[in-house]
Amino acid sequence: MTPTLSGAAGPFFGDFGGRFVPEALVAALDELTDAYDKAKHDPAFGEELDRLARDYTGRPSIMTEVPRFASHCGGARVLLKREDLNHTGSHKINNVLGQALLTKRIGKTRVIAETGAGQHGVATATAAALMDLECTVYMGEEDTERQALNVARMRLLGATVVPVTTGSRTLRDAINEAYRDWVANVETTNYIFGTAAGPHPFPEMVRDFQRVIGREARAQMMDLGGLPNAVLACVGGGSNAIGMFDAFLDDDGVRLIGCEAAGDGVDTGKHASSITGGRPGVLHGAMSYVLQDADGQTQPSHSISAGLDYPGV
Repeated sequence: MTPTLSGAAGPFFGDFGGRFVPEALVAALDELTDAYDKAKHDPAFGEELDRLARDYTGRPSIMTEVPRFASHCGGARVLLKREDLNHTGSHKINNVLGQALLTKRIGKTRVIAETGAGQHGVATATAAALMDLECTVYMGEEDTERQALNVARMRLLGATVVPVTTGSRTLRDAINEAYRDWVANVETTNYIFGTAAGPHPFPEMVRDFQRVIGREARAQMMDLGGLPNAVLACVGGGSNAIGMFDAFLDDDGVRLIGCEAAGDGVDTGKHASSITGGRPGVLHGAMSYVLQDADGQTQPSHSISAGLDYPGV
C-alpha cells in the first residue's frame, strides 16, 4: 500500500481521510482546496515559501548526533532532527507559514487555530503578526494551565487566546470550538489546522508543508553515508511524523516507527494511543483511528504531553 499512498493528493488516503463536515463549511473547504491546488503549481508561491523557510524559519534544521543517549540504546548511532531550533521552537512553523500565505492569497483577514502544547498557537500567532492578520487561538483550559508560558507568548504576539472549558478541556475540545468559530465567521476567517487530521484538504496540505523535515533528513543521512535503519517520530495528530516519514515511504530498508502516548498504560483506558487502542471512525471531519466506546462515541484521551493528548491521528 505504501507506494500508492506516497504523494497521494487526497481526499482519501486508502480508507482514511475524506471530508465529513457540516454544509456551512463545504464552500470554505472547496475555496481552500482550489487555492491550494493553484498555489502548489505557482512558482511564485513556492519561491516565497522557500524564502520564508530559509530567512524566517532558519531552515535547514541541523542533525545532531547524541552518543551518550545512544550508549543506552545498545550501541546504535542516534541522530536527532532539530526542529526545536526553528523560529518559534518547533516544526509547526513549517505548516503555518504555508497556510498563512494561502490565507492572504484568498483574501481573508483573520485566522483561527487550535493548539494543545501551544506550539501551533505560537507559530500561528507569529505568522499572523508577520502577515498582518487578526488571530484567535483556541486552547483547552487544562492545556492553558500546563503551558502558561506559550499562552503568554501568543498574547505577546497579539493573538487572542480563548481557554476552552467544555469536555475534557484539551486539544480535542479546542478543535471543536475552532470549528464553531469558523462556521460563524467563514466569510472573513481561515482555519489554520495544525496537524495531519481534519477534512480534506488539511491532511494533504499539512503533509506537503511538513515534508521538508524528511526531505532534509534524508539528504543529511545520505551525506553521512547512507539511509538510516529506522526513523522514529512521536505521533499525536501526526504532523511531525508524516513530515519526517514522507521522504522514506518508498525506502524498503528503512523502518518507520511511530511512538504513541501510552499515558497511564494502554490497558487502563487513560492513554492517547489511537492506533494501538482505537478503531476506524470519524473525528473532526475525517476518517481515522479514533479512541471510542462500543457505541462509537469518542473517548477522552490522556497524556502528560499536551501535544500528544488527542484521541485520533
